[in-house]
Order: sequence, then structure tokens, then C-alpha cells
Amino acid sequence: MTFADRTAPAQTESIAFEFDLQHGPEKVWRALTDPVLLGEWLLPVIDLHLEPGAAFTFRAPPQPGWDGIVNCRLLESDARRKLSYTWIVGDIDTVVTFTLTPTVSGTRLSVVQSGFKPSQKRNFSGARYGWKMMGARLVDLLTNLHTKSHELA
Repeated sequence: MTFADRTAPAQTESIAFEFDLQHGPEKVWRALTDPVLLGEWLLPVIDLHLEPGAAFTFRAPPQPGWDGIVNCRLLESDARRKLSYTWIVGDIDTVVTFTLTPTVSGTRLSVVQSGFKPSQKRNFSGARYGWKMMGARLVDLLTNLHTKSHELA
């Protein structure tokens, strides 16, 4: 597994990461769309439906300056290829897009969060840090699920 932060140094509008995973697109897709698995690496999710326009919510324990709620609306769902949804926290209105590309050894997963405004540099930095942390948890989840009896189908 390799992980790369593809965010350009002067970039403040979008964050980009790339993972080369040793798991097929089916397993990676399930980790991105199964509510139980999402709760293990990203955040607990409520009412996730993979239909364009469907609203859903991520909920985390509240923290100073954040109520722990991320409001989302599904923009695109192309099974095992692409998943895109709005990611709204307060006045931060961005789009998160996951793109899965099959490789010889598994899947290349691209994660992009775009739509940050120039005045949201602190939020941009926080999101960049968050995706690094959550990306590491995704890698761990996929590895652990691969080795356990409840391996991803």
C-alpha cells in the first residue's frame, strides 16, 4: 500500500490524496458505502442511501467549535468506480469525491475534497489533516478485514 498527498503546495481550494491499495474495487467500495464500516474509519453515518439526491448525515461527538454533524447529499454513485457527495459543516460547503481505479495489484483510490474558499485556510488545513488520519484508518480497516473471518466479500 502506498499513500500520497497530491495536494499542490499553493492549493487552498481542494485537497487530494491517492492510495494504492492491495484490495479489489469491490472491497474498497464496500468500505466506502457500508454504514458499519464507514463508522469504523470515517464517521458514524445515518440514513445513507446510494441514490443521487439522497440526504444523509455523519455524526461525531461534538468538539469545541463543531457540533459533530456533517450534512451530506449524494451527487454520484457509480458502483466500484466513483462516489461523490456534498460535505457541509457550518458554512463550509465542499464536495468529497472518491474515484476507484482497478490496478494489477488492487485498487488506486483517489480522494478529493473541493470547494474551500480562500477565507477557510484553517478549515482546509484541518480537513487535510483529517483525511490523512482517516485514510490511515481506512487502510488499517481494509487490512484487518482482509485477515479476519468476516473478510469483505
